[in-house]
Amino acid sequence: MAVGDECKLKFLDLKSKRSFRFITFKIDERTQQVVVDKLGLPGDTYDDFTASMPASECRYAVFDFDFVTDENCQKSKIFFISWSPDTSRVRSKMLYASSKDRFKRELDGIQVELQATDPSEMSMDIIKARAL
Repeated sequence: MAVGDECKLKFLDLKSKRSFRFITFKIDERTQQVVVDKLGLPGDTYDDFTASMPASECRYAVFDFDFVTDENCQKSKIFFISWSPDTSRVRSKMLYASSKDRFKRELDGIQVELQATDPSEMSMDIIKARAL
């Protein structure tokens, strides 16, 4: 599975310049390549991010999560989310599962990984708990 250069470049923009709040990626089955699907603006919220995930298609995503620690320190963590809803095609789930580690290695700077099959598995409570 190839990874498009744009995926790596946009991820670097998110990580270093904070140009995006989130990026969703999809596998183009025709070209057998991971490509950028959607870009979230810096002002977008976590709700905007979850709304951008398709209900019946798999996706990879990175989300730049800002939070305040118990010691009142402002921090940020980059989440890698593997979205594989129960309603997606079996072939698609297998393709995303088998390509995940290879794709994740291309994105240097992922701090937390999360796998979700329905929206409750990537709720804000879970994100906060995993960030701390």
